[in-house]
Amino acid sequence: MSQHDRILILDFGSQVTQLIARRLRESGVYCEIWPFNAAPEARIREFAPKGIILSGGPASVNEGESPRPPAEVFEMGLPLMGICYGQQAMAHHLGGLVEGSDHKEFGRAFVDVTGECAITKGIWAPGAREQVWMSHGDRITKLPPGFRVVASSEGAPFAVIADDARRFYGTMFHPEVVHTPHGAQLLQNFAQGVCGCRGDWTMGAYRAEAVARIRAQVGNGRVICGLSGGVDSSVAAVLIHEAIGDQLTCIYVDHGLMRANESAQVVATFRDRFNIKLVHRDASDLFLGQLSGVTDPEVKRKTIGRLFIEVFEEEQNKVGGADFLAQGTLYPDVIESISATGGPSVTIKSHHNVGGLPAGMRMKLVEPLRDLFKDEVRALGRELGMPEEIVGRHPFPGPGLAIRIPGEVTREKADILRKVDSIFLEEIRAAGLYDAIWQAFAVLLPVRTVGVMGDGRTYDSACALRAVTSTDGMTADVYPFDMSFLTRVSNRIVNEVRGVNRVTYDITSKPPGTIEWE
Repeated sequence: MSQHDRILILDFGSQVTQLIARRLRESGVYCEIWPFNAAPEARIREFAPKGIILSGGPASVNEGESPRPPAEVFEMGLPLMGICYGQQAMAHHLGGLVEGSDHKEFGRAFVDVTGECAITKGIWAPGAREQVWMSHGDRITKLPPGFRVVASSEGAPFAVIADDARRFYGTMFHPEVVHTPHGAQLLQNFAQGVCGCRGDWTMGAYRAEAVARIRAQVGNGRVICGLSGGVDSSVAAVLIHEAIGDQLTCIYVDHGLMRANESAQVVATFRDRFNIKLVHRDASDLFLGQLSGVTDPEVKRKTIGRLFIEVFEEEQNKVGGADFLAQGTLYPDVIESISATGGPSVTIKSHHNVGGLPAGMRMKLVEPLRDLFKDEVRALGRELGMPEEIVGRHPFPGPGLAIRIPGEVTREKADILRKVDSIFLEEIRAAGLYDAIWQAFAVLLPVRTVGVMGDGRTYDSACALRAVTSTDGMTADVYPFDMSFLTRVSNRIVNEVRGVNRVTYDITSKPPGTIEWE
């Protein structure tokens, strides 16, 4: 992407660092995320950023082993923007004072705008009170020389600071999250207004770069793509096929944990519509057999990841060997398993296509979507000319229904859940709500409850319905169905699905919950 202006983001371990990149890309500015400790001056100068952003993180600058920005970034003459921990680290380095706060702020908060600077210009007027999203236990109590306060909150007297002469700015809040309503504009002001980035990066540019990168990595090698039929693996397959054509073979592994009729749809779509070489392997007996008796969600994920690779290696031998395994890994997959950049992010859970791969795997990975969020993947799919019924499909996890069946997974439970899930999605589509919802699915709970059907007593399973709205999968809010819709779905499920006699609706946001149950 050397022909585009770019911003460098140094990662200090925040769970939402990748959202900074997403907001910048939305404004057409290319950016990359590096670990804070992998950015020597020579490498930064070679990358030639127009500006640098210091991300948030879980540490305190008052801890002896806390991460610190490279001293060189303050001497390079580049604009800097520190966010939360990044602001504190900048202030600490430049002679300010950071202390623990008795008034910690987590979640929505309000700042009083007392001045104006280049990042707030045209967005926040002096005297206004603006909503932001905070997540800090420390705060700046003394500004470094050259800085002035632009906005403050009850828990952060220096919520926005500016050193106009050096073009250094800092926010105690997180402008990258959607709960800071004007946050994307603040970041755009920094990237384009302060740094002078042109904002000419698009999915068309990413497509061209990705195709070139795939060709350079693969050369004359052969690639196997693990195709699930979901948005991620489908876009990855079409992108890779554009780059290397018949060097790609897609393998669709039916692990017995797909949604109703999905296997037949996947095979027909890719063989008939896209003319991509496809191997269909029914391995449901293998997967369900290995999952028998397994109840720990991490063990489930790693078991499924291991079996996927074993099956791929069997199939790649049958088709004459392959050098690379392609996956539809995305940024949210990576950040919830381990930092995308090797930084200090805290692990939330592993993903089958990130944390479940065996160390001795013989194939090398091709992951052309690893730097993208879900909405960017959908935009790339449209750029590639893929049909809306594929690029607009709700996310579906690689482990499939296994992580929607807490406890042991059996064929009987999977069949019950398929029916419940099918009814839920059918009613959502009938109500015209599918595109308004980020993800909707059912969970078969490891709970049996007493019920009454007719004149008899039942003792059957309970299920939970889950539907959320989101822009990136990093945060999510429950979808507010009206009660008549939920009642209608519940009535259909308990009347049409033998083995379920109780339906619940999950109203937990993310955070504190995750979107999936396991």
